[in-house]
Amino acid sequence: MNGDRAPRTPNPLPPATTRRGLLTGAAATGLTWATASTAHADDHPENGAGTGAGTDVPHRARTRTLRGTLPAGSPDYVYLPVDVPPGVAEFAVSYTYGRPPVPPGVQGNALDIGLFDERGTALGGRGFRGWSGGARTSFFVRADAATPGYLPGPVRPGTWHIALAPYTVAPEGLPYEVTVTLRFGESAPAPVPIHPPERAKGRGRAWYRGDCHLHSTHSDGRRTPAEVAAAARAAGLDFINSSEHNTTSAHAAWEGLWGDDLLILTGEEITTRNGHVLAVGTDPGVFIDWRYRARDQRFGRYARRVRGAGGLVVPAHPHATCIGCSWKFGFAEADAVEVWNGPWTPDDEVALAEWDNALAASVRDTGGGPGRWLPAMGNSDAHREPDRVGHPQTVVLADALSRRAILAGIRAGRSYIAESAGLALSFGATNGRGRHAGIGERLRAAADAHVTVRLEVSGAAAGCTVRLVTDQGVLLTSPLPGSGAGVVEWRTTPAHAAYVRAEVRHAPTVPGLPGAFAALTNPVFLDAGTGTES
Repeated sequence: MNGDRAPRTPNPLPPATTRRGLLTGAAATGLTWATASTAHADDHPENGAGTGAGTDVPHRARTRTLRGTLPAGSPDYVYLPVDVPPGVAEFAVSYTYGRPPVPPGVQGNALDIGLFDERGTALGGRGFRGWSGGARTSFFVRADAATPGYLPGPVRPGTWHIALAPYTVAPEGLPYEVTVTLRFGESAPAPVPIHPPERAKGRGRAWYRGDCHLHSTHSDGRRTPAEVAAAARAAGLDFINSSEHNTTSAHAAWEGLWGDDLLILTGEEITTRNGHVLAVGTDPGVFIDWRYRARDQRFGRYARRVRGAGGLVVPAHPHATCIGCSWKFGFAEADAVEVWNGPWTPDDEVALAEWDNALAASVRDTGGGPGRWLPAMGNSDAHREPDRVGHPQTVVLADALSRRAILAGIRAGRSYIAESAGLALSFGATNGRGRHAGIGERLRAAADAHVTVRLEVSGAAAGCTVRLVTDQGVLLTSPLPGSGAGVVEWRTTPAHAAYVRAEVRHAPTVPGLPGAFAALTNPVFLDAGTGTES
């Protein structure tokens, strides 16, 4: 699976209830500390230092190991209950699972993991304490600290649940071994989370560059938050969005990393079995559940929760080929769509074509003016070196470098996508009376009135070509000068083109196929609905 698209084992989702009848071994009965162990759960009394880091760890501990096998056809999500007595200061888990060889074309074993506390596992995530998917094999939680991906806080008595998510299961089953260690003692004070501010200094109304799909060590990325912020600055970005898989633990990890030059938004990549969706710019600490499939009819509820938390709903890499990555929920609840994800690939080409078809549908029955349409976004989905943060980046016209203004610009489609901060575009249309509309805007004109479309490009690579695309298709292709800068003008009418958008593509590497993108814009709409020019 492509690391640019998703974690090695994308995070699965549970049905409403756990089918424990499918379990074998100790997991079927769970783990308690007041009873003798079963044949599949081994007690290990422990003395000595714990596994946590940063403060002294209690010396008295108890460890148990649970073993079981998940058969092919297991539910998306399996909960292992753990009874936690009073006095526990740290909850630690490690796990392994079997990876037998499988024939070509058959899926092998992949098992993700997470944790819910005594508040339960109900959808909505009230008891959510962390998720690492398949990114790590051990984690801990205590009041003052937690493994990245997990939320620090008190270890209260009650029944906790280890969440096992069999992403894929080999025909002979998935044997697993989960070791739980409870360490007893006094709890340290819980830290007060410090979240990024909602505004940076900025340049007033201006074009701001951002990357809203990034991963750090708080999910399956290899860069620390500090390294992500440094890479964002090096890429010339003005804003980024924290988008870890199925966890909010990174929301409080950016202290000291924002500044006058960098706005940091908080969000999440909601990773379901039927596609991934970015929650962009949600309120800090707001967790959005991912444990549903398209057939469960629950996505609308959680899309509304994203918007209720101030964020945008953006399906990510909708035609990615990794298992569970292709978007199956439809776009009725989306606010924008990620049509360009990391280095340009054939699935981006499919996403672009689908998006353009939707643009054509939005103007089909409106006399030329846009109906509801989805703006396009581009993001890097960078996980580790050599993934380039800011390749691509969404360039947004916003009134300020603030959460509210940036999200408003994205929602309105006042944006274009560029492969780097070195490439800049200016694009718009002007009618015969001097009225102008820019990217994401609407220009009213009589159906037969001449409209001049103008694209100015700077910073493109040598050999790039400009294409102007309408609801009819590609109507102009023009090579850029060798300097990578130039101006292209084209005249049309609203009767001929209900919208115009611009593409800047590199020279093709495969004969007969278009080259990879250097930049693309959201459309300018030419509205002949009034029948008169204004």
